[in-house]
Formats: sequence, structure tokens, C-alpha cells
Amino acid sequence: MSPPEHFAVEYAINPWMDTTAPVDTELAVKQWEGLRETFVRLGHTVHVLAPEIGLPDMVYAANGAFSVDGVVYGARFKYPQRIPEAAAHRRFYVDHGGWRFVTPAETNEGEGDFAYLPSFLGGTILAGHGFRTETAAHAEAQEALGRPVISLRLVDPRFYHLDVALAPLDDSNVAYYPGAFSEATRSVLRQLFPDAVLADEEDALAFGLNLVSDGRNVVLNTEATGLAAKLRAAGYVPVPVELTELKKGGGSVKCCVAELRP
Repeated sequence: MSPPEHFAVEYAINPWMDTTAPVDTELAVKQWEGLRETFVRLGHTVHVLAPEIGLPDMVYAANGAFSVDGVVYGARFKYPQRIPEAAAHRRFYVDHGGWRFVTPAETNEGEGDFAYLPSFLGGTILAGHGFRTETAAHAEAQEALGRPVISLRLVDPRFYHLDVALAPLDDSNVAYYPGAFSEATRSVLRQLFPDAVLADEEDALAFGLNLVSDGRNVVLNTEATGLAAKLRAAGYVPVPVELTELKKGGGSVKCCVAELRP
């Protein structure tokens, strides 16, 4: 996670951004701290990625890398506003030791477009493409991480990253919004995850799927009330958090969290 001391947005390239709504920086920091405290209260260890002057979008820490079993596949951002963040994320893993870092040649935005299911088919990566991450990065990630990659095509520009359209709920199941994906990809998802929790458009647009689950507790945006009810009915425990200010910049719970898989 990275605190929003220099909170801002990706100008002109983020379809979620509302330039008419000013960000309350003090509230943004308070909400980020509340998110961190929520994870700690649930028993998780939180490492903080220090923000850097000139890199305002580092609060969306998920995009900087993707790790599986001690191997880190680094990010190569599509837009120049965020390209320097990749080096900051690499330093984090190098400084903490114990990680093997793979520098990418292909454009990808880390956990923004990659998700991991440890028990599904022996360990499977779901990978989005269509707006930010290139399909060539899927093959590169497969070689780097030694796990099969299933490519999922995003077709709605409002859902430009996989992590706003689909989320792992446990080691083998997911929640997703069908309308974000191509018809063929929807067919694949139906076959792979017949018991998936399906979000409606309203909850998807409220960043409901930009969530983090530990297999039982599902931390998600407070506005996604319908999805929270569906998760509860499926046996999960919804943990709502308020992230109104971070949402203005195009991110919610998952965007702020890079999951570490040593």
C-alpha cells in the first residue's frame, strides 16, 4: 500500500476520473489510513510503499508489480505519467530481500491486470487485456512465474483494468461483472467459474469489484451494497470501507493494495 500524501489523478486517461470534483486531501489520507487499519484488524501484515514527489498515482500500489511464490513480475506502464513508478516498486522488493525480480519487456500494469488463484488448476493466473496490458505480457508473465495464464479480453473502457471487473474471492473462485468482457471471454468465465458471484453494472461502477478478499473477509467499497449482499449469501463476510476520495482518482480497495505472495 502507498499513502496518498501526494494524491492526484491520471489526467485525461482515466475514464473514472471526475475533474469537476476536487479531492479533499485530508479526507483522502484519513480514508487510506482507515483502509490500512482495516487490514491490520483482520490480521494481515501491511507494508507501506513510501510515496515519491512527482509520482502522485503511487497510492494505487497494485499496478506496480505482480508476485507469485517469491517471484515478482515487474510493471511496464502504458502511460508516461506512471512509468517512473515501476522503478520505485522494484526498489521495494529489492530492499525487502527474498524476492526474485523479473524486469518486463512488455507493457503490463501489474495486479491491475493480473489475478492469481492458488488452488485453481494447480495455480492459475487470470490476465486482462484490451486497454492497458498487452497480450504479449501474458506469455511473458507465464514464463517468468511458471504458472498457466488465461487471457481475458476487456471491451468496456469504463473497466480498463481487470481489477475493476473481476476479483478472486478465494483460492478457486471469483466475482466479476459480465458486461466488462467480450462475449467469448464471458463464455470462458462461465465454464471456468460456474459458482462465481456476478456483480451488476451499478455495483461494478461503484468499484465494488475492486476488492481484496482473504478467502473469508471481503474488503470492498461501501457503495457496492448489492454485491455485499450477494457475497454474504455466498458465505463470505463483506467488510465495507469508505474510499470516496480515492475513487475520484479512479481506484478503490484493490487499487491501493499490492498483494505479496512470498
